[in-house]
Amino acid sequence: MNLSDFDFDLPDRLIATRPADPRSSARLLVADGDKITDAVVTDLTKWLRPGDRLVLNDTKVIPARLFGRRLRQGPDGPTEARIDVTLLEPRGDGAWTALLKPLKKVREGEDIVFSERLSATLLAKEEGQGILSFNLVGEDFDAALAEAGMMPLPPYIAAKRAADERDKDDYQTVFARHKGAVAAPTASLHFDAPLLERLREMGVTFTFVTLHVGAGTFLPVKVEDVTKHKMHAEWGHVSDTAAAEIAATKAAGGRVIPVGTTALRLIESAARESGAIAPWQGETDIFIYPGFVFHVADALMTNFHLPKSTLMMLVSALMGEDRIKAIYSHAIVNEYRFFSYGDASLLIPSQT
Repeated sequence: MNLSDFDFDLPDRLIATRPADPRSSARLLVADGDKITDAVVTDLTKWLRPGDRLVLNDTKVIPARLFGRRLRQGPDGPTEARIDVTLLEPRGDGAWTALLKPLKKVREGEDIVFSERLSATLLAKEEGQGILSFNLVGEDFDAALAEAGMMPLPPYIAAKRAADERDKDDYQTVFARHKGAVAAPTASLHFDAPLLERLREMGVTFTFVTLHVGAGTFLPVKVEDVTKHKMHAEWGHVSDTAAAEIAATKAAGGRVIPVGTTALRLIESAARESGAIAPWQGETDIFIYPGFVFHVADALMTNFHLPKSTLMMLVSALMGEDRIKAIYSHAIVNEYRFFSYGDASLLIPSQT
């Protein structure tokens, strides 16, 4: 299974840099078995059935992108360097791992100042990343980060424009609860309160799980034999209640439909040992590619993914490689908008 099997040509104009407004007005490609239908997200009411359960990732994206100044006293006076910091994940000791650009401009023990309230000290350099200790903790840190930080937009958007205040709402789901992600579960960005209420009224149920999406979601696959790729690990939690709700839906013959690849990867991680959904918590590095046996997910709502990405491999595993190629060809010809702020797809394998 070669990396080139998951490649395709995408016109640059189809990369979305802003989301649809309102959220639920985005386009929706419905692939139901061999049939493709062009719709909009509000049409989910036509495709979902009473008894279906949507699984939603309630992680909350933190404003993890920071722009700071490293100050240093040199022989000829003070010098300054601009440092771009992206927080990756907190450590047990209260420090954070982070990407620093340029990392070589900061020495261990030096401070980076982000605002009047917020600064950090570089404790160490490990594997091309920095370990930062901030001057604030708890709620004080959260408040200062909210003021100084920006949303960590994906590289393909950040290359086209800088993040702004609007992204603090746009790049967050309406049901975000638990802080910890540095990338959004983007399929869920299409849901707004009116759509959720309409689905609830028609008998669709909802289960919330938490997977803190990491920056590793944007890392490229660098091996030609994709089975040798090592996935990044992300922390997730499926509660007792969530597992029971999903199991009840399966037992009643309803469909379990994760919204986003993060929710899908988490519930399949929770079913890995026994083949049935169970409460689960920990770090998952599950890698889903063609040949994977799905135990929980009956369908998937997701955005359109990058060429040669692990997420292309995941949707190919769900729908079949040839089918996904046809779906993506249709999306490109019909000018669907791609990636995090783009349009959505509802993928329903033939057997469901």
